[in-house]
Amino acid sequence: MGDVRSDARSDVRVAAIASLTPLEELDSDPFLVDTRTQHAMCARWAADKGYVVTQELLFYRLRPDHRGLWADVDAGHVDLFVAPNERVLARALTSVPEFSAECERRGVRLETAGLDEPSYNAPMKASVHRRLSMPTAGYDGC
Repeated sequence: MGDVRSDARSDVRVAAIASLTPLEELDSDPFLVDTRTQHAMCARWAADKGYVVTQELLFYRLRPDHRGLWADVDAGHVDLFVAPNERVLARALTSVPEFSAECERRGVRLETAGLDEPSYNAPMKASVHRRLSMPTAGYDGC
């Protein structure tokens, strides 16, 4: 009979953190506005490690002790937080050091994907603008 083992890596459940940044900042910092690309970066990082993204979180200056951050951790649905990079974490949370400390206290890993941010040209910015400014008009971002 074959050896039946669960791949421990695939059991790691990831919450991907993106920053909710106002559309007005699209020209000055498009990556911070482009939540879809932020989440995609986290998903690619997780997939490369054999992990599963179970939550996509979207925050702007959230307190590290906010109940919304920890509900899925407390329920046993999240083992690890990942953000695309430190810039996103700094925008998503009011204090990255406090969040890191709380993760450590709770035994939850905090990672950054560390992948290169895309370079945005005018058509890419226009696509992000359309997607974010017309969500109720039936535009699905394709």
